[in-house]
This record gives sequence, structure tokens and C-alpha cells, in this order.
Amino acid sequence: MKHLKSLILTFSSVSMIAVFASFAVGQTGATYQQMSSAQRAKFVSLQAREIARKISNTDYQFTPEFELDIQKSVDSYLERVNNPRSTKTDLSVVIQRAQPQAPTLMRVFKTRGVSPLLGLYIPWIESEYVNIQTPNDAGSIGMFQILASTGMSLGLNPTDLLDVEKSADAAARYLTRSLKVFDSYSTKEALALLAYNRGNNSVASDAQLYVNDQNSSCSICVLTKQIEKANETSKEETYYVQRFFAAAIIGENPKAFGLQSAPLSSF
Repeated sequence: MKHLKSLILTFSSVSMIAVFASFAVGQTGATYQQMSSAQRAKFVSLQAREIARKISNTDYQFTPEFELDIQKSVDSYLERVNNPRSTKTDLSVVIQRAQPQAPTLMRVFKTRGVSPLLGLYIPWIESEYVNIQTPNDAGSIGMFQILASTGMSLGLNPTDLLDVEKSADAAARYLTRSLKVFDSYSTKEALALLAYNRGNNSVASDAQLYVNDQNSSCSICVLTKQIEKANETSKEETYYVQRFFAAAIIGENPKAFGLQSAPLSSF
């Protein structure tokens, strides 16, 4: 008991949350899929806040609705674990693709002063770590799905965007710009992530319109709710940031979901 008290005192309250969440899973042997509804909600809430701290070094004040959307995204991803009826790639394959890419992605973002976790998990939700050669309807290519026009503004041609390290650097530089745009807002990292999907001008305009003194504690929660109300984008775009958090929760706790891997950030 003395040793346990000593160990607890060496951790901040932030670290203890992560430790106890992992400890609970390890002690019971239960995966997320085996937890009760209440346990799942608590697990997602704790882990989402831990991911937020890692990308921002601050505490995010998520609304219950936003956390529920993250959990729905987690549950949607888990339909692709050992499910032969799923038409999408099994998450174990996605994890395997990510492992060799992780060191480069994190190193590039860290060099640019941007959270390595952003560099690690944006490609999960953009391409699932496939370096896509053929432009989609919008003209995006590569692992980071960067538009050719955006690449040009960052000094890269389409061939450059198919170079994983160069495209990672371009994505990190874009996020650096976005972080400056949203520096005065809470959850600025999440707003920058939203802007990666929707563009700085669009997100900045919405932030000025909808974020005020009464709701500013979670600006990303406010904007997501407005996007959902507008219902003018696809489900994937509407819940882009929640999907990022879901991917990071799974990727940083794969064994809690029955996936045989170390946390992706450990590679």
C-alpha cells in the first residue's frame, strides 16, 4: 500500500487518469467490447480528454454530446474488427499499415512544433495509411489527402504530395498556419484539425459567428453542433474531429479493443 501511495504521488492528476483507465482494463481482462454501456462511456470520456491533453497541453471541456459522438465513431470503427461481413478494411490491417509509417509521421510533425499525434492520426481518417495515387473528386491525393492547390500554396507539386515525408511536412505547415488563426479560441488544436478538413476561412467565419462568451469553453463542440444542424456535408465531414479522437483512442489503446499491437505512438 505504501508503494502504491508513493506511485500515485509521483503522477499528476492527468497522468493518473490514463494510468487508472489502462489499469482497469488490464485488471479485469475485459476489452471495450465486453464493457457495460456505462463503462464504455467512461472509458471514451477519459481517453478523449487524455488525447486532448497530449495534442494541446491543456484540458478540453468537452460537452456530453461531443463525447457521445466520439463514442459513436469508436463503435463504428469497431464494426471492422474481426467482422467478415464488413465491406471495409479490418482495423488490424489499418494498424499494421500505420506501424512502419508512425516514426516518420511523428518526427516530421514534432520538427514543425505540431503535436506528433496529429501527424499520426490524420492519415488514419484521411486514407487509412494508403498513399493514394489517384486524385479523388475534389483533387486530393496522397496519404494526407492534400488538394493540389493547397500543395502548390505550400511549394509542392502533385508528385511531391505522393512523397509521404513531404506531404506530412506540408500538412504540419498547414496546421501551423491554422493554429495561429485560432490561437485565441479554446480547443484551438481541434479547430485547426477541423480546418484541415473544411478550410481556415470557413472555420474562422463560423467561429466568429457562433462562438461567444457563454459557450467558448469548448469552441469545437459549438462548431460541430452548427455543422450538424446545417446538414450540408457528409457524415464523415460532419464528425471529422470526433473521428480523429476515435482513431487516436483506438490507436493508442489497441489491446483494449482486441487488437494485437503496442500503441502506435510507441513505434
